[in-house]
This record gives sequence, structure tokens and C-alpha cells, in this order.
Amino acid sequence: MNSQISFIQKNEATLLFDKWNHNKVLCGMTTKNGGVSDSPFQTLNTGLHVLDINENVIKNRELVAQSLGFPLQSWVFADQTHENSIQRVTKKDAGKGSKIYDTAIKSTDGLYTNEKNVVLALCFADCVPLYFYDPAKSLAGIAHAGWKGTVLQIGKKMAKTWQTVEGSRLEDIQAVIGPSIGSCCYKVDERVIEKVKQLSIDTDSAITEVNSTEYMLNLKELNRLILLDAGIKEQNIAVSPLCTSCEDELFFSHRRDKGKTGRMMSFIGFKEA
Repeated sequence: MNSQISFIQKNEATLLFDKWNHNKVLCGMTTKNGGVSDSPFQTLNTGLHVLDINENVIKNRELVAQSLGFPLQSWVFADQTHENSIQRVTKKDAGKGSKIYDTAIKSTDGLYTNEKNVVLALCFADCVPLYFYDPAKSLAGIAHAGWKGTVLQIGKKMAKTWQTVEGSRLEDIQAVIGPSIGSCCYKVDERVIEKVKQLSIDTDSAITEVNSTEYMLNLKELNRLILLDAGIKEQNIAVSPLCTSCEDELFFSHRRDKGKTGRMMSFIGFKEA
């Protein structure tokens, strides 16, 4: 895969990573457009945990599911807690969190499956969506990596889980780092940078010092370094150049919108052959 990739806009509501779609893998992310939510969630908010009207969020999710050809009852959501717990998903989990937040898989930021007609979904508004695919073992996965999940190395944990539990070879695992806030817009303090520097890898390429107390952090690059350290081959890691904060016509951004905003939905699942 090329190091920088683009998600192809299928319609105003969805972006798809087309390379994997050719392999019967549905992989993509929603935009902020094409839904029914009102300000400040206009229009395609897919997060049930923000102060939007639940009926609007469910309608938005149904619109996306319908356009992709996967009924919402086949989607599985997680109760994201900015940690690094990962769970294997089967058809028995179908529908969890899709319409009622409390039914989502608890305290989990990473999901994976080897079953068809199950769509894994997580919500984002600046954090990094990590997508995983092992064609040899027919595994698909997704992880939510904010700065906390990143320093907890959730991406590495997914790769190692596949290796040890599912029998994946690290050289077979492909990863995509999706649209998220870029180093252009993500300023952090010393507390965050100290956690980053505690990682047992060279993180210099992900950090730009602004002054003695502020830094610009490249979460995409940091996750790329972590995936490399996990053993995923460099040519099998792709990075989207899209910044959720800069692309204000396309994405919600928690940082740009000062917390009053909606959520995009990243998703992955196997299609029927």
C-alpha cells in the first residue's frame, strides 16, 4: 500500500477505503453531512453519547447502513473508554449498541471479527481510527486511538492479539490510519508528551516543540511508529492525510468545535462473496 492514501467519497455521507473494498471488505468512515441532526450536531451525528436527540442519531445510522447495504441490526458498537481493551465479535453480538447506547460492548476500544455480515463500528471526532485486515486469516478489526489509547499502544495490542490468539503472521497484517486530527491542529502539554516519551520507541518524528510547555503532536505518525514496532511491515501501513480539524466542511472536530459537536462513525466488515 502507498504510505499516504485517500478515502474515496461514495456520497455526501460516507468515505470508503477502496483498496480493501475490492477484497470484499467494507471499510470506511462517515462525514458530518447527509443526516437529520440539528445544530451543533448538523447533520450526520452518529454518536448516541452526545446530547443529540436519540431518534435523530438512530435515523442517521440507519441512513448510513442502508446506503452501504448492511442493515443496522448487523452493526456492533463499543462503549469507548480511551483505553486498550479489545474484543472478538461474532454474529451473536450483532446489533449491540446500534440503537441503545447501554447495550454496546462495555469498556472496549478495539473490535475484530472473522465473520461475514457483521459490521464493527466506533465513533470519532478527532481521535485516530485504526483499521486492520488480515486476508490470510480473514480477520477485520478497528480500534479507537486517542492520545490515551495511543500511548497504551492499542494498535500494537490488536496486532499481537491476532498473532497470539488468531494465528496471524505479522507480515500478513495490513493497517490503515484513518482521518483524524493532524499535527497542524493538535497542540498538547508536557503531561501528554511525557507519556509519549515513556514509550520504548523513538517518538521524535511525532513531536514538534512549540515552546517549553506546548507541543504539536502527530498522532497518526505516533500510531504508525507503534504499528511498525509491533512488527507490521512498513509497506502494509497506509495513512490518510485528512485532518478532521482542518476539513471543517467534511468532519466534526472536538478540538475545533470546543466540545460541542457530533461524531463520525468508522466501520469495517466483511461482505458476502
